[in-house]
Amino acid sequence: MKLFSANIEDFRTLYITNLQKALDMEQTIIKALPDLIDNAADANLSVALQHHLEETRGHAAKVESLLQQHTGEASTETCKAIHALATEASDTIKDVTDPSFRDIALIGAAQQVEHHEIAVYGTLKNWASLLGLTQDAAVLESIEAQEFKADSLLTQLSARINAEAPANTPAYR
Repeated sequence: MKLFSANIEDFRTLYITNLQKALDMEQTIIKALPDLIDNAADANLSVALQHHLEETRGHAAKVESLLQQHTGEASTETCKAIHALATEASDTIKDVTDPSFRDIALIGAAQQVEHHEIAVYGTLKNWASLLGLTQDAAVLESIEAQEFKADSLLTQLSARINAEAPANTPAYR
């Protein structure tokens, strides 16, 4: 339950509030990715997640910069969706003990996060355009493109990892 209202009274405030949520989203992902990296059995998956961690740090810096330009500070609003997805990923690490199947589950968790990020940045990009913030829109579009690329790489990795898991795991049924 929310104790205080964000007092969103206009489109610009809605945009800024959602930029603040995007910053919280990126900061949450920065905290969550190291556990996924450490628990990935497949070397290529680990490398892909590590690369995306570096990209995510860059995304956080870009969103911070946008917020600084608009508000003079880089404060956050809680992104409840990403906190739930991060909890799901953490639970996956604990619940799936077989490394082959854990990689399958980690990819699923990571793709859920990517899809949320794609939706967030697509929305923010469109709102920035509607508000006439063409420079913001370009920054947000570049972040969205990297999220699409990360999701595509996870899809490619899953095709191989998902196919290999049954062959390597006697518990597969």
